[in-house]
Amino acid sequence: MQLLAADTTGMSTAPARPLDGKTALITGSTSGIGLGVANALAARGANIVLNGFGDPTSVEMTRQGMATEHRVQVTYSPADLSDPAAITEMLEFTWDVLGPVDILVNNAGIQHVAPIEQFPVSKWDAILAINLSSAFHTIRAVLPEMVERGWGRIVNIASAHGLVASPFKSAYVAAKHGVIGLTRTVALETAQAGVTCNAICPGYVWTPLVEKQIAEQARAHGIPPGKVVSDILLKSQPNKQFASVEEIGGLTAFLCSELGASMTGAALAVDGGWTAQ
Repeated sequence: MQLLAADTTGMSTAPARPLDGKTALITGSTSGIGLGVANALAARGANIVLNGFGDPTSVEMTRQGMATEHRVQVTYSPADLSDPAAITEMLEFTWDVLGPVDILVNNAGIQHVAPIEQFPVSKWDAILAINLSSAFHTIRAVLPEMVERGWGRIVNIASAHGLVASPFKSAYVAAKHGVIGLTRTVALETAQAGVTCNAICPGYVWTPLVEKQIAEQARAHGIPPGKVVSDILLKSQPNKQFASVEEIGGLTAFLCSELGASMTGAALAVDGGWTAQ
């Protein structure tokens, strides 16, 4: 496994920021929601551990750009979160380079759509491993030191599908419901320890992956991209708008701030009213 160390290029003396000196690990953060969260935390002074797959050159450019723009240390681990041993190695690397994890954001996830009787067992196992079990492994590893220090923030990126179900997404819905259950359990166990644990439940968020899905579905169904958006993707969202990665990043940053100290065990919908119906 290739691990890239911190880049201190561009760091300089500047006014204190809310998360200065904190170390934040964000899984699945080389693009999309995870990258938006990483940028939001870096902008507030947190040193960042990026994780995920992607073209090495592109990932390195992202890492360097974030470090320079926000004047923080940024590292990268390509750990495969379906492998508990790789998760352990990623956390050991984080400790060696940046110290203990103060902020953990579990964002990594995959999806597969099929009727349950046709759902491949291998896909079920992979989705549960990455979308749910990886959060258990990361929380289990970082929590003792958070409790010992008396401060920690855990944010699990769940989904509107952690609150409601949709057909043909059995593994994803099961995993995201499990993430919310895990979130609430950790919150109760750490309620007096200075550690908070919350879940964010987005509906559809505008990301490069969603943009690609729109084009693919338009070709597959022979309909204009606008009809894919209105009749398929945003059919269940009353506001008929995508959330932005900046919205998810901003909410995560709030939960990680001192203003979020009394929020724990929450499952916060960012879904344009989807789950209010």
